[in-house]
Amino acid sequence: MQKRRVVVTGIGVLSPVGNGVENFWKALVAGESGIGPITKFDPSSFDSKIAGELKGYSAEEHFGIKDARKISGFIQYAVVAAREAIRNANFKMEEVDPHRVGVVVGSGIGCIKSAEEEYQKFLDKGPGRISPFFIPKMIINEAAGQVSIETGAKGPATCSVTACATGTTCIGDAFKMIQYGEIDAAFAGGTEAAVSVLGIGGFCALKALSTRNEDPKAASRPFDKDRDGFVMSEGACVVLLEELEYAKKRGARILAEVVGFGQTGDAYHSTAPEDSGDGAARAMVQAVQWGGNKLTDVDYINAHGTSTALNDKIETRAIRTAFGDHARKLAVSSTKSMTGHMLGAAGAVEFAACVLAIRDQVIPPTINYTTPDPNCDLDYVPNQARKTRVNLAISNSLGFGGHNGTLAVKKFEG
Repeated sequence: MQKRRVVVTGIGVLSPVGNGVENFWKALVAGESGIGPITKFDPSSFDSKIAGELKGYSAEEHFGIKDARKISGFIQYAVVAAREAIRNANFKMEEVDPHRVGVVVGSGIGCIKSAEEEYQKFLDKGPGRISPFFIPKMIINEAAGQVSIETGAKGPATCSVTACATGTTCIGDAFKMIQYGEIDAAFAGGTEAAVSVLGIGGFCALKALSTRNEDPKAASRPFDKDRDGFVMSEGACVVLLEELEYAKKRGARILAEVVGFGQTGDAYHSTAPEDSGDGAARAMVQAVQWGGNKLTDVDYINAHGTSTALNDKIETRAIRTAFGDHARKLAVSSTKSMTGHMLGAAGAVEFAACVLAIRDQVIPPTINYTTPDPNCDLDYVPNQARKTRVNLAISNSLGFGGHNGTLAVKKFEG
């Protein structure tokens, strides 16, 4: 079966550096950090007291007081991002067949805060006080379900959960559904709202988070020798993907073309990446070659780049394995240096950054890069955005459990 061409026509973003796609992108290009002290709860007893929280977000403004209480944060974020993607794409469901439009939106964790709150109600007042909205507020598939309800999309409404690779996997799954003719368009991405007592506490227990509490904006420092862990963040990104002729027929503005998706498993460890980086390397090669492109065609990699000792070293190793001599010619940056790690939303947000890099021909930087690490020896676009040619870009996501995902996106040529 001949693969159909798939294009990106809309983007919606909520992120620690800015809400709305243009605010988000302006901040990334300017090298602005969205990291600060945690305000959602008292973090004084935690090793890590910093996070990338959303600023200026009001649930009541978007949903009203009544519905804001029924819909949890990660679901809200997905719906708000989908609304922006619709506006951004000038997409009108009443003008298309809704049965040919799907939704693939996931989350790495779901609403951990609801579990905390409802269990406390149980302890304090008994089972009769547990909210009837608890389960629909908590379960991960409800993000896709509510986006379907919001948009009127009646095609497949589903989600993939691959930890920190979730957003990437969901976009990849939607890409394949469109490419092979199951649907003609899809809202796809990831969402997360895990800056909470158990969310932060769990990652603190893993010793995975930065403890650079005295200087939050400098805490996320991928590939830097002095990195000490990632910074947890929240937010969402939903993109609208369409089959090329379908998009042309409705006069859509085409931002870029999705040309590949690679996914592999490490079969190694529940939290640590496999030391050789073989799984990540294979995912990159698969994504690039999916659409017949060559590895030497790649201009830019938006790295997973978490700012942890293991990830950055092994991802660098994987890039060298995948690209050989071309690795030295690649621009590699980690936008997590600014946004922090948005967990299940990270892959979608970083895919969007690749699309925007292609649109504007500029690569966002890796900020806080001050001390080179001998184990991380590529061009990480340090501290300043770079105006340069970006024709083909890839975005990497490497999740707990050994889930590796890579998306390839290219400048659209009719």
